[in-house]
Amino acid sequence: MRHGDELAVDLYREHAAPLLRFVLSLNGGARQDAEDVVQETLVRAWRHADRLDGETGSLRPWLLTVARRLVIDEHRRRKARPPEVSDASLEYRPSEESVEKALSAMEVSELLDTLSAPHREVLVATYLKGKSVAEASAELGVPPGTVKSRVYYALRALKLAAAERGLTR
Repeated sequence: MRHGDELAVDLYREHAAPLLRFVLSLNGGARQDAEDVVQETLVRAWRHADRLDGETGSLRPWLLTVARRLVIDEHRRRKARPPEVSDASLEYRPSEESVEKALSAMEVSELLDTLSAPHREVLVATYLKGKSVAEASAELGVPPGTVKSRVYYALRALKLAAAERGLTR
């Protein structure tokens, strides 16, 4: 085998792409981690060039074994320590407006649960999905007059349920 920079370039040219594909298949497609493993594998081969005999066969099985062991070591290392947590979540503090929206959405969801299925379907189609009476009629398979009637009675029932819970303003 040749030594020096020429060896490093030859190793990279001949083995980097197959090694990268192999490591990506092992680590679930994490490209940056795979590139790190390939680099470390090729550096180890370069450092141990005097021990590797290229005339007895291809270096690829040795390289694949080294890469596989590096992936396993990294996996074990990550499992041995607690996962790292970003401090980005600490920087985010929800505004009162976003909290109000979330609470309102929860209240509306709970109020919709108090309705019968046909009334809930009509309100979801017309108010939440923004469909016209004709579109809701076609989607639900009921006449347009029935859609209008169900919307009227569903809104009335929602208003009563909101009043019972003290949610009206």
